[in-house]
Amino acid sequence: MTSMFSKPRASGERPPQSPLPECNVAILGCRGAGKSALTVKFLTKRFISEYDPNLEDTYSSEELVDQQPVLLKVMDTADQDGPGNCERYLCWASAFLVVYSIDDRKSFEGCQRYLEVLALHAQGCQCRCPVLLLGNKLDMEQYRQVPSAEGMSLASRFGCLFHEVSACQDFARVQHVFHEAVREVRRQAEWNLPVRPLFISEERPCPPMATPVALPTHHSLATCTFNTLSTVNYKEIPSVAQAKLVTVKSSRAQSKRKAPTLTLLKGFKIF
Repeated sequence: MTSMFSKPRASGERPPQSPLPECNVAILGCRGAGKSALTVKFLTKRFISEYDPNLEDTYSSEELVDQQPVLLKVMDTADQDGPGNCERYLCWASAFLVVYSIDDRKSFEGCQRYLEVLALHAQGCQCRCPVLLLGNKLDMEQYRQVPSAEGMSLASRFGCLFHEVSACQDFARVQHVFHEAVREVRRQAEWNLPVRPLFISEERPCPPMATPVALPTHHSLATCTFNTLSTVNYKEIPSVAQAKLVTVKSSRAQSKRKAPTLTLLKGFKIF
């Protein structure tokens, strides 16, 4: 699984006027949790049952999330024994999907270490990237070892979202999870936008009696009197640390896009 999943552009289509905004998502988890299966399911709507667990690669796909285009890059990681050499994705990703298998308690216990690493990284860099905890292999319900309540409790403890999906069956749920990661990145970006200082005007009280000012008469000009006006004092309000912004989404027609292409290594089985 070393080829790039991409959606080709039509020959007559013009190149984009401006680069698409990017969103980098890293998929973390122990061996056998189904990280590669989720990646391929999202990119091709297909399910693979056999793959090399030692392969790690990054794929890209142009997506339309809430009528806004985005270039979604997905890193399918391949850690050997839990989180190790984390810098390669901690400094790259803008969102993380931490995956475990609902029929494997060891994978659930292993994903807790990933959540701890992400929490420490967020404290160290003073910025928080969205994290989604995924219970995969929902089609193996009869062999479930990790109740949904435990997954929800763990997600609540680390302040991340929680979903249960099946890379084997439901494409809509898998797509929703990846798109939800994009939405969370956008929300986080809105919260981190610098807020311009606000200004308010404060009118000082006028004196009880206005003092008339007379202008001298020159060349038969009429004499005029002016009253003193109240002055205005401007004060600056300190910028707010975090402010919730409202984004107005413009409608955009979705262009016709061809189906993604897929090239797999020998030995892959596609269903």
